[in-house]
Amino acid sequence: MAPRFSPVWLVLLGILSVQLGAAVAKLLFGEIPPTGMVWLRLVTSALVLGLVARPAWRGRTRADWAVVVGFGVTLGVMNWSIYQAFARIPLGVAVTIEFVGPLTIAVLGSRRARDLIWVGLAGTGVLLLGIQPGEVTLVGAGFALLAGAAWAAYILLSAQTGARWPGLDGLAVASVVATVLLAPAAVVSAGATLLDPRILAIGAAVGLLSSVVPYSVEMMALRRLRPAVFSILMSLEPAAAALVAILVLGEFLTPAQWVAMACVVVASVGATRSGRGLTEPAPD
Repeated sequence: MAPRFSPVWLVLLGILSVQLGAAVAKLLFGEIPPTGMVWLRLVTSALVLGLVARPAWRGRTRADWAVVVGFGVTLGVMNWSIYQAFARIPLGVAVTIEFVGPLTIAVLGSRRARDLIWVGLAGTGVLLLGIQPGEVTLVGAGFALLAGAAWAAYILLSAQTGARWPGLDGLAVASVVATVLLAPAAVVSAGATLLDPRILAIGAAVGLLSSVVPYSVEMMALRRLRPAVFSILMSLEPAAAALVAILVLGEFLTPAQWVAMACVVVASVGATRSGRGLTEPAPD
């Protein structure tokens, strides 16, 4: 009988895979612009998901297409903006700021006044990041906040997409939409670099690490793990991003930035326990 891995370890594997993919992508920003790299990632995930899901394109209503196109746009904006943030500020800081988006959804899912505590705690964390000199630029933080807003929209649209498109069909089609959306900007910014076999291979690896592997293990984990537990584990994303950034990129955070990250993580866990939870992972 094949060994059964703990679903907790599967979720942690998915988290580390996402952040490792982001770190590898950032290592190549000197050779290919962030837009080009994120496009290669989306191409890979679209191809793999398309082959696995084989979505049915015919017999869809206008409403079906409107929802999945919106889902694809948010997917493209989310990935593009967080890669722009990675190019300007430390990985761990960018992911921490991005988490404000799903955290807001979690808080809005609860009607308890005490959940304002989590809002205040998260706001304190973001404020601490903002007052750090040098490393955190206004533009970089802005891109991270845009990614967080797109992540929040992604969470809201994912439920509608899942109701209209069975299995992986919706995500596969949305990945195609995001790929087409970013194609012109990727060609303009990266040009002939997109044809470099080495860059193509690494871009494919980033796509597997950032999208295919985490989504696969998270789907397996959710079969045996309560959504509330899954959501709490997903709150570890900022810490995982910071640790991977130290090991792969040599990006060390200041004590104040670690405190800021802890504020956001604790706020995320608290909001998750009392709200609807962060049950939709971001394909960072």
